[in-house]
Amino acid sequence: MNTRLIISLAVSAVLIGWAFWFASLKPSAEDSGAAAPTAAIVDGKQFIDITAKGGYSPRVVAAKAGIPTVLRVSTDGTFDCSASVVIPKLSYQKILQPSGTEDIEISAEQAQGTLQGLCGMGMYNFQIKFQ
Repeated sequence: MNTRLIISLAVSAVLIGWAFWFASLKPSAEDSGAAAPTAAIVDGKQFIDITAKGGYSPRVVAAKAGIPTVLRVSTDGTFDCSASVVIPKLSYQKILQPSGTEDIEISAEQAQGTLQGLCGMGMYNFQIKFQ
């Protein structure tokens, strides 16, 4: 009986390891050299749309520095940790509604450098690169 248990655990570990390795082979936008999605500027205000569900999409956004910005985080049946948004640079932390849109105001002074956002557990993240 112990031999079967040990074999089952070994096979499970190999399969899980293979799954993680296979998932790591998927190139990201940063790795492929593709340009990051950009923000839209309307009437002197910049708008950035990010979807939160099983992570954040897009993960990297290029934006113009020094412009008042609205970060729109949308959820649609989101019940994972990406519904808990933390933006340390803005001292922002909020648990979002499972479905809806949350507008986060970023002043022109705060729209500088790289703004990192993460889920409450730190598993998922996104970046806004103000240039």
